[in-house]
Amino acid sequence: MGRLDGKVALITGAARGQGAAAARRFVAEGAKVVLADVLDDEGKTLADELGDNAYFRHLDVSDEDEWIDAVADATERFGPVTVLVNNAGILHFSPLVDTKLADYERIIRVNQFGCFLGMRAVAPGMIAARKGSIVNLSSIEGLAAAKMVIAYTASKFAVRGMTKVAAMELGEHGIRVNSVHPGVIDTQMLPTALGGIQVDTSRIGKRVALQRNGQAEEIANLVLFLASDESSYCTGAEFVADGGATTTHALSF
Repeated sequence: MGRLDGKVALITGAARGQGAAAARRFVAEGAKVVLADVLDDEGKTLADELGDNAYFRHLDVSDEDEWIDAVADATERFGPVTVLVNNAGILHFSPLVDTKLADYERIIRVNQFGCFLGMRAVAPGMIAARKGSIVNLSSIEGLAAAKMVIAYTASKFAVRGMTKVAAMELGEHGIRVNSVHPGVIDTQMLPTALGGIQVDTSRIGKRVALQRNGQAEEIANLVLFLASDESSYCTGAEFVADGGATTTHALSF
């Protein structure tokens, strides 16, 4: 038996990186998975690779109507969504004084609005079924601050807070809501934020306790645990996978 047998999952940002890794793990563990993303070609290719228990759906997570249609489509194809992974996210680097409002809004719309709209879209079906697991991808920037990422940090703190509110409101219906806080993970998020420039992040990895960056598959394993019934008494909590980045303080050396 698979750890997700009988579950229907919708994963945003599923075309690559952490979302794609989660989609692979979910299908392998018996779930039927909706891969949602704006990267149509990559998403369709992955869905074809994963077979009949997966399909790709274009979804701009900042669009309210697209969320309604995506959840309805998922329900028609596979049944009610019982697992939501709010993974879609974007990053922007800029000092506070140089951050344009348009860039700030762009980050908030995807990272924060997308999470809110996703939870709101799946909640009625989960309430009717009296079960469900929502996993919101935050970041270590949702726990502590870093320079140059004011919009991203604001959005990830918001995800952390929304997770706790949703957990309080939905718990009585058998729905669990948790946040995951990755550290530096080897994906395309950083190069995308830098306009396609490839950056050697190994030096950053050397600064954490485990002396390396994380891999998307490692985050997928944590998300899998939270999506499964193995985490049946976990809700409103923060699950950190950062190689030890947040264990220290500013005076350490």
